[in-house]
Amino acid sequence: MATIHISEAEAARDFAGLMAKVRAGAEIVIESGSNPPAILRSEFPAPRTISECIALARKHELETGEAPVLDPDFADDVAEIIRNRQPWTPPAWD
Repeated sequence: MATIHISEAEAARDFAGLMAKVRAGAEIVIESGSNPPAILRSEFPAPRTISECIALARKHELETGEAPVLDPDFADDVAEIIRNRQPWTPPAWD
């Protein structure tokens, strides 16, 4: 997650732009002198794709030498989800 430091004046000029960056996962530190009066960050972390999770697991294994261990029923749970998934048909709006 990126951390962006900006002044109060910069924040006031483009608050909508700041919020877009927060929604994308950035943390915004609004500074005023040496004490930041506000830090903006999402309440929820940005979602990760499965490929990002796999990459993080591989990186963790390379750095620590310890491979992540999945729950014994994980593969069965995923297979069941795939077997039972239904096509998504969103409602038609007038």
